[in-house]
Amino acid sequence: MRQVVLDTETTGLEVALDHRIIEIGCVEIINRKLTGRHFHRYINPQREIDAGAMEVHGISNEDLADKPLFAQVVAEFIDFVNDAELVIHNAPFDLGFLNAEIEKLGGQYQPLERDSGVVDTLIMARQMHPGQRNSLDALCKRYGVDNSQRTLHGALLDAEILADVYLLMTGGQVDLVLGANSGDGEQGETEPAIRRLSAQRQPLKVIRASDTELALHQQKLEQINQSSAQACRWPLAER
Repeated sequence: MRQVVLDTETTGLEVALDHRIIEIGCVEIINRKLTGRHFHRYINPQREIDAGAMEVHGISNEDLADKPLFAQVVAEFIDFVNDAELVIHNAPFDLGFLNAEIEKLGGQYQPLERDSGVVDTLIMARQMHPGQRNSLDALCKRYGVDNSQRTLHGALLDAEILADVYLLMTGGQVDLVLGANSGDGEQGETEPAIRRLSAQRQPLKVIRASDTELALHQQKLEQINQSSAQACRWPLAER
């Protein structure tokens, strides 16, 4: 099973106001293993970035002046996400912007969800943790994922962190496959993505058996021992 964890940064919050994508970050997972392959591009949006958005991601118009247009990177992007299930935190936001960019290309590509399944980790988190904060930062704290480098939002870093969180939310098994094939440019291998804060996690609670439960356990062992001609392999309490 191939999955791509995806995040974007934009010029503003409202796609209806023709805000545009300025950064795409993707991380690949195959069979619940981080392969180390990623896709990362900055994009010239051909419009001004809102001051509020700039405070969130720290990317300025000057930073993007020499970057390619979305039309120049879309083929690489589609090739990277093709045939993968997309994992996105608050998927309607990112898909809304991506599909708006795709629509501007005049029908060259289909909306992303047409060919890919989508897992929205925000919906998943709300179902798993009702009534609690379920932002990416809140989930990092809940699952012990190190987000100390996340002083500003960044698409690739957020995708890597979300990959950590998603794997822990859905079972906890996380591996990095070294030596994965890399592509050209910024598409290639990353550092191991898991950032566990093991030192900050609370120790697991130990629930000890009560005297009643111990007595019942001993009684069961006695029964096994008698029915197996004294061949019980578990230690019996001394009489």
